[in-house]
Amino acid sequence: MVEYTVNDEDSQQQSPEVSEAEQGMMTLEAFEQACSVVDRVTQDTKLIYSKFFSDETGNKVYFKPENMQLTGAFKLRGAYYTISTLSDEERARGLVTASAGNHAQGVAYAAQCFGAKAVICMPVSTPLIKIERTKSYGAEVVLYGDVYDQACEKAYELAQKEGYTMIHPFDDLRVATGQGTISMEIIRDLPLVDYILVPIGGGGLAAGVATLAKMLRSNIKVIGVEPEGAACMKESLKAGHVVSLEGVNTIADGTAVETPGTKIFPYIQKYLDDIITISDDELVTTFLDMVENHKMVVENSGLLSVAALRHLNVKNKRVVSILSGGNMDVITMSSVIQNGLIARDRIFTVSLLLPDKPGELAKVAQIIAAQRGNVIKLDHNQFINTNRSEAVELKVTLEAFGTSHKEQIVEALRQAGFRPRITGANL
Repeated sequence: MVEYTVNDEDSQQQSPEVSEAEQGMMTLEAFEQACSVVDRVTQDTKLIYSKFFSDETGNKVYFKPENMQLTGAFKLRGAYYTISTLSDEERARGLVTASAGNHAQGVAYAAQCFGAKAVICMPVSTPLIKIERTKSYGAEVVLYGDVYDQACEKAYELAQKEGYTMIHPFDDLRVATGQGTISMEIIRDLPLVDYILVPIGGGGLAAGVATLAKMLRSNIKVIGVEPEGAACMKESLKAGHVVSLEGVNTIADGTAVETPGTKIFPYIQKYLDDIITISDDELVTTFLDMVENHKMVVENSGLLSVAALRHLNVKNKRVVSILSGGNMDVITMSSVIQNGLIARDRIFTVSLLLPDKPGELAKVAQIIAAQRGNVIKLDHNQFINTNRSEAVELKVTLEAFGTSHKEQIVEALRQAGFRPRITGANL
């Protein structure tokens, strides 16, 4: 994990002036055009103030809820804008792309709007909900490879073989321009924003958001956030050029990218102020925080910018976290919630050795009930010892209010003469 520190002197530094020639396609005029185009299909995801995270961090925290977009993610912006710039002939050839899920749905929906065929290459590990929703927009889905990068190779192969027009999910300045329209909306809703936290996979969202934010207000700090197990952009910035990771390992499947975009990399170098990396464990507990305090489902990649709030060492600043998507399948959601409860000591298992005689189990139950613990599961093993009358093992899985309550229950068992041993949660 990287913690980002800034002082008042840093916050006064201005970004250098950039000519239109240097900007390439990401000019202010292009961003303005993109805003008018994507407005046809996007929801108005107004900022949401978070009292919970504001109180916890000492900043004024707001969310940009792109998880509430029609396709469940910000990707619709870049996909729709890019397809709108294509010629009739390019659209008629059919469109192809690669995606871990969110860009897939954006391209599929946008292609449907323009009456174009869409072929989407997705990793075989893509959650079922993303595959089915992509198909629901009329796209043909090709499952290939273990990670996004392998699916992308397949997409280029199909483009070459079938003559399809490739819509890259992030390494396309038109796509990045469409994604950057988020900055226009953030500044519209919060003109004095100090920090924008943006998830990074391949870098298209971060490039677009950072470039337009600096155009509109050069003193805004834009911080990228990557999963520790797929920090390709951080490594590339460290090297000074695009590098590829040997592999990725993260639950944030939407940002599980081995190689960032080469076309957008110069914009990242110039306009992104820093990168914070987040562990999978932090994403698990952050999911729990969002569900319980905001009643919002945000996928693991979208939670990166929320988890990063705890690493931004500033106070009394206006901070916007971009919630990039909310497309999470129920099985993954269940697993994340379960692991989050375990991580927060709200579910735990305690092992006890008891004499095998009547009343011992009732005694344990009474102690737990007196401490307001809630028993979820009991596992009674009579064969832990060859002499059953000497000891049998009882594993009790409990629900608690948190760490202090857990310790209170364990201490009560200890005071009653048992020797409780905490084990991995037995669910």
